[in-house]
Amino acid sequence: MPRQKHPKQEIEDALRYAEHYGWRVEVGGSHAWGKIYCPYNNKECRCGEFCIASIWSTPQNAGNHAKQIKRVVDNCNIRKNENTEE
Repeated sequence: MPRQKHPKQEIEDALRYAEHYGWRVEVGGSHAWGKIYCPYNNKECRCGEFCIASIWSTPQNAGNHAKQIKRVVDNCNIRKNENTEE
């Protein structure tokens, strides 16, 4: 079953970007529209913290929040290392 779309188009586009790189989007949770989870789930990534980011339903600036989501995806340590090895 497809996931629920985010009400802000910029953020929905950023979520599709994350999904394109294998990130899992889960809708729901407390105080957030949902969360995105890194596909690598590696304890060595980001100082031992798993890559998880909250997605807000009504951010003050949807464009900035979308950029932040893409930045999280792009700055994943393992993904960056894979890109430099190619």
